[in-house]
Amino acid sequence: MSQAPLHSQFPPDFVWGVATSSFQIEGAAHVDGKGESIWDRFCKQPGAIADASNGDVACDHFNRLEEDLDLIASLGVNAYRFSVAWPRVQALGHGEFNRKGLDFYERLVDGLKARGIQAWATLNHWDLPQGLQDRGGWNDRDTVHRFVDYARHVQARIGDRIDGVTTHNEPWVVATLGNDKGIFAPGIKSKKIAAQVSHHLLLSHGLALQALRADGAHRANKCQLGIVLNLSSCVPATAMPADIAAANLADSRGRRWYADPLFKGAYPDDVMAELGADAPVVEAGDMAAIAQPMDYLGVNYYTRSVVSAGGEEWDAKGRGLPVSDMDWEIYPQGLTDLLVLLKHDYANLPPVYVTENGGAFKDDRVVDGRVQDDDRTAYLRDHIAAVASAMQQGVPMAGYMVWSLMDNFEWASGYLKRFGIVHVDYATQARTPKASADWYRGFLKDWRG
Repeated sequence: MSQAPLHSQFPPDFVWGVATSSFQIEGAAHVDGKGESIWDRFCKQPGAIADASNGDVACDHFNRLEEDLDLIASLGVNAYRFSVAWPRVQALGHGEFNRKGLDFYERLVDGLKARGIQAWATLNHWDLPQGLQDRGGWNDRDTVHRFVDYARHVQARIGDRIDGVTTHNEPWVVATLGNDKGIFAPGIKSKKIAAQVSHHLLLSHGLALQALRADGAHRANKCQLGIVLNLSSCVPATAMPADIAAANLADSRGRRWYADPLFKGAYPDDVMAELGADAPVVEAGDMAAIAQPMDYLGVNYYTRSVVSAGGEEWDAKGRGLPVSDMDWEIYPQGLTDLLVLLKHDYANLPPVYVTENGGAFKDDRVVDGRVQDDDRTAYLRDHIAAVASAMQQGVPMAGYMVWSLMDNFEWASGYLKRFGIVHVDYATQARTPKASADWYRGFLKDWRG
């Protein structure tokens, strides 16, 4: 018996979108009172960014908003996930709020509504105001309360038109890459600080949800509140007991360190034991606040983790396995495995959205007005099929969003890596939908029927 077409395996209320983040596309770094973010500062560090670039202009989205909204609408998606730049809304992260900064996001949200597209706003996609970092950043407990104030202010202005609010995008990245490894902003290398940062991110999420619900209890629109975690399925490199133990610990450090507090109200014991004196300071009531019920969980998935006792991730490229331009193994089955594992581990799992999924490939050239990125099309098709497989196994999937709408500033890689389904010529800012965008548009047309 032949399997039903992929598009027919998703219900009519499924959410299909594209995703971006403020620092990666907006530019306008010093316009209308916008303050400095930790990424503005980090980009000035010699050697921090692979091509020595920055986000001052990026994709110039701030000045090309209407054009980009039309572009999003042309894809046939019913949702757009974007992030609010905290320094644009509140230059220092404390003190006075900037009305002009929120004007931009109001135009963005109203433009989406006018085009019949859901607005999914992320409050923190890594660009913390430098003014707060100067006070200790996420290592300082006061930043938790500044975030709650900021969340409330954004909701008061545009919350009546937003369909989904994400508190934090990928807190693991902020804590581990930014404050432990030091390869992302703010460039700190301290396991102790990173552990405390992770706790404060989760605490600010829980307290923000409480505040947003209290403030917005009267709202007619059913705005969904949640968080987005970057997760991967961790598998041992071999069947040796040492590799299995290493994979289990890696899973605890990555997935469970963030998901367990959210859904079980406790950090995993094995990681707490490993941290020892570096474990975060947890005050009375913190864990209950973190474990607030969520309307949804966002999952960002790019690849699986293959772990050995030596702690090394398996060299997929060296083993001849398919990899993206990031040298990440392309393994769609890992997404199904991860989603099924979440359902197994958390009885109170809310509806799940894949909030980022995509691949970087070497497609910087436009030939005769086209970018033929067949590898990205295959990546998206196979991962959407992985979501369908998870649904068939009972995972409460509610949406899927492609990373990314357009090529953009890829953090420490600068402009060298391209994830977009729309090509951006950074010299001219011309947008060219790639073949993958054409495929996604056709897929969604078939899904609509």
